[in-house]
Amino acid sequence: MTQTLRNSPPRRYLPVIEEGARGEFWRCGADGVLRITRCQSCGHYIHPHRDACPQCHSRDVTPEAVSGKGTLETWTVNRQKWFRGLDEPFAVGAVTLDEQAGLNLTTNIVNCDLDALSIGMKVRVVFENIEDTWLALFEPDTAKQ
Repeated sequence: MTQTLRNSPPRRYLPVIEEGARGEFWRCGADGVLRITRCQSCGHYIHPHRDACPQCHSRDVTPEAVSGKGTLETWTVNRQKWFRGLDEPFAVGAVTLDEQAGLNLTTNIVNCDLDALSIGMKVRVVFENIEDTWLALFEPDTAKQ
């Protein structure tokens, strides 16, 4: 079932999904869990995926579940109609996941009035399914902390 998200661009260009761990990020939303590659030797999270840890150089890396919660560090609102059908402005943000300082994702911020976005806003992952791809997007986390 495809979820309709406010502020979500109406058309998306999808990534080419590779087999194995490189492709796991794009498929993990099928079960509603965000997974990020993590070094099994030192515990460092790695995004985007690499076959070796940039901290300890171990090749023992595998996707692991994360909370899907983070902080909006910055954003921009796209108002340019790059192609037909792209009529609504939408937000592109940088989110730092709670698991590790510097563990950042560039993503769309959805289900939020664009004027309500703020640096430091707590956000949580939501997934948008298109074909065999699950896109990790973020919305305000309204749960009490």
